[in-house]
Amino acid sequence: MTEKVTFPQIGNYNVVFEFIFKEGMGLEYITPPKMTDKTLEIGAKYSPESVCAPFKFMLGNYIEAIEKGANILVSVGGLCRLGYYGELHEQILRDLGYDIRFVNFAQTRLKKPSSWYEKFKALNPEMSLVKIGEILPTAIKMVEYIDIVDDFLRQNLGFEVEEGSFQALYDEYLEEMGKIKNRKDLKAFQKDYLKAFRKIPIDKPKNPLKVAIVGEYYTIMQPFSNHFLEKWLAQRGIEVSRWMNFTNTLIHRPEKEVKKHIKNYAAYDMGATSMYTIGAALECAKKGVDGMIHIKSAGCMPEIDTMSVLQNISKDYEIPILYISFDSQTSDLGLETRLEAFYDMIMMRKKKIL
Repeated sequence: MTEKVTFPQIGNYNVVFEFIFKEGMGLEYITPPKMTDKTLEIGAKYSPESVCAPFKFMLGNYIEAIEKGANILVSVGGLCRLGYYGELHEQILRDLGYDIRFVNFAQTRLKKPSSWYEKFKALNPEMSLVKIGEILPTAIKMVEYIDIVDDFLRQNLGFEVEEGSFQALYDEYLEEMGKIKNRKDLKAFQKDYLKAFRKIPIDKPKNPLKVAIVGEYYTIMQPFSNHFLEKWLAQRGIEVSRWMNFTNTLIHRPEKEVKKHIKNYAAYDMGATSMYTIGAALECAKKGVDGMIHIKSAGCMPEIDTMSVLQNISKDYEIPILYISFDSQTSDLGLETRLEAFYDMIMMRKKKIL
């Protein structure tokens, strides 16, 4: 049986995962289908009712990838309940009768390199660590380049002259990146596409509405799980700011700087990425955004703890914040009503200030 590996979708990083597994580990990679209502329906059907939405999305993602031929599933750890997801996902899938191999990196330890070696070998016993070392710098650059383009799109997507022009080029960008094999080609590729993105005609006002999105790691980066919030804002001519991505949280990891930055608002780390949520909110408030939207999965304790801190930032900088919790029952209609009210409020506020 041909071994095919998969990893749950998060953001647009699947092109990077495919590069790592294929070029670094010699494995065929199965890209999970784009998330749909079916993904959530499948995940919710087999998940504990009270578990958070990311768990259900990931489980649905695994099952859809298995149906496409994946038989090796990869899970990662985290600083919240995510660290326990892998074992439960594996047990549910085995109870459903799926014949899969589950490699759970939550069982590794940073201070124990041998634990990482064991997991890499579990993926492919013939894998070369030298080869992994060779391709990782290119994979890291891929992540950074994707995040650079994503940030550019958030600033400009809402002002394109021809609707859909940015998305069409972005889809091409991700597809072509998947063909890159080395860092030299990647650098030239990124330069060419950035030039192409900048050439797309936009009609952007001098002082557009600016909204920052902060919140829980998975929900903020997986568009389907937040009901394509960034797209909704862009369609109303809003410049979007979102700090949370792989580059900032996994590659740069400015923990010390953020702790110092937020010390007047939070003396202790409340877990997961709560510290980064507060730091991003405070930075955006200082820059004078017109509003902030805090998003999380329902029941996410670290993000619930940040809400009182964000309220203090909102009060001190006189910036409105909309709090949204997403779960498997969140309706588009109810969300639309809240977002429209928030949009009207920040629009009237901006006109009053100007």
